[in-house]
Amino acid sequence: MTDLKSMNPAEMAAYFKELGEPAFRAGQVFQWLHRGARSFDEMTNLSKSLREKLKSSCTLCPPQVERRQVSALDGTIKYLWRLGDGNCIETVLMRYHHGNTVCISSQVGCRMGCAFCASTLGGKVRDLTAAEMLDQVLFTQLDSGLPVSNIVLMGIGEPLDNFDAVLRFLELVNSPEGLNIGMRHISLSTCGPTEKIDKLAEYQLQLTLSVSLHAPDDETRSRIMPVNRGVGVEQLFAACRRYFEKTGRRISYEYAMIDGVNDADWQADLLARHLKGTHGHVNLIPLNNVAESPLKPSRRVAAFQQRLESHGIPTTVRRKLGGDIDASCGQLRRKRLQEQQAGQAE
Repeated sequence: MTDLKSMNPAEMAAYFKELGEPAFRAGQVFQWLHRGARSFDEMTNLSKSLREKLKSSCTLCPPQVERRQVSALDGTIKYLWRLGDGNCIETVLMRYHHGNTVCISSQVGCRMGCAFCASTLGGKVRDLTAAEMLDQVLFTQLDSGLPVSNIVLMGIGEPLDNFDAVLRFLELVNSPEGLNIGMRHISLSTCGPTEKIDKLAEYQLQLTLSVSLHAPDDETRSRIMPVNRGVGVEQLFAACRRYFEKTGRRISYEYAMIDGVNDADWQADLLARHLKGTHGHVNLIPLNNVAESPLKPSRRVAAFQQRLESHGIPTTVRRKLGGDIDASCGQLRRKRLQEQQAGQAE
């Protein structure tokens, strides 16, 4: 079955030409899909024969809401979506003064193994298609009734591990015929496969690259992030410097503050040395408790921030949202998997 929704307008026009249909039909279908049509039957300006032809040759599997949790603290909404094959992914809608931001997943599960993240528990199941990433934005808007102005690829999965589908998603969500969300309103978070950072730089996209750093030294980072064992911190920062030189886009370094692991003064000093003259920005993240992890939130976030700023490094602390609704990556999906396992054991 053909995945129409992952096609760009030119590919869709070529496909409709193969069907013997005029090109303007492709434009109509593209608009329907990017408005969140759940079936071809909704496309009432198409002939019934064309709708039947599309139903027989194309797949259209909108996600279903498995769970929806709304924070009583700040209005954050967390979705657990059930995909067409029964797998589940998470999406979070966060409200800020500058607009609504949706955090989407790029994979079902994750193979990166970061010790502080619930997304990686159970490993990677599969990549998401561009359509499945787009659907998270579309149906979050439709279900919540809130317009989305910003996107972060920071949910379940490593976006650069699903490189081609992520690039296609970015093309689609940026399309003037679709949602038309500008690249400067999109942030892509990666744990740092250097060859993929170099590859992404070649496209010179105007998005924000967020590098999940979480430690400035190889010993600590390799302990909490297995990806570092193949390519160390020095190589990662070298790739980031190349990325900045190629794109001119400042990189944001994500740093989850973990008690007694990565929050010492010497680590702040080392991080500052790495970033000196790189136009980088550090985003400190108060760690969320994950039941399966022994890692605990740092009590030195403010002191660490002050230390970095004393070296002239721009540093912010991420506002913690959805603390009452399992809003950190992978927690809700993990809870559902545990419930399924418990049910099978009974």
